[in-house]
Amino acid sequence: MYSFSFENLTVWQDTRVLVKKIYYDTRDFPDDEKFGLTNQIRRAALSVSSNIAEGSSRTTKKDQAHFYSIAYSSLMELLSQLILANDLNYLKAESLNEYRSETEKIANKLNALRKSILK
Repeated sequence: MYSFSFENLTVWQDTRVLVKKIYYDTRDFPDDEKFGLTNQIRRAALSVSSNIAEGSSRTTKKDQAHFYSIAYSSLMELLSQLILANDLNYLKAESLNEYRSETEKIANKLNALRKSILK
């Protein structure tokens, strides 16, 4: 079976794992947050992986780098929302610390990918 280029990117593979964890952890958020913070967190996580995939399909280096920058921005949005979820006691401090670590790892890989594209 054919594999698309984004599927070979370790940063995309990392975000795939992150999205699954986000969906799992947000299941326990209050029902009244289903269309609020829960939805926003899930959408931000999906946006990171989606923009990596979309960027990999672009034909110019500048366009690719732009989508990797958008993915980075979505990653920062996700982290902000997770911090707020912790503030609201929807997410445990240990989980937030794990997400911070994962976010840092993905952010570093995204920056490296973007820089390598622009060289």
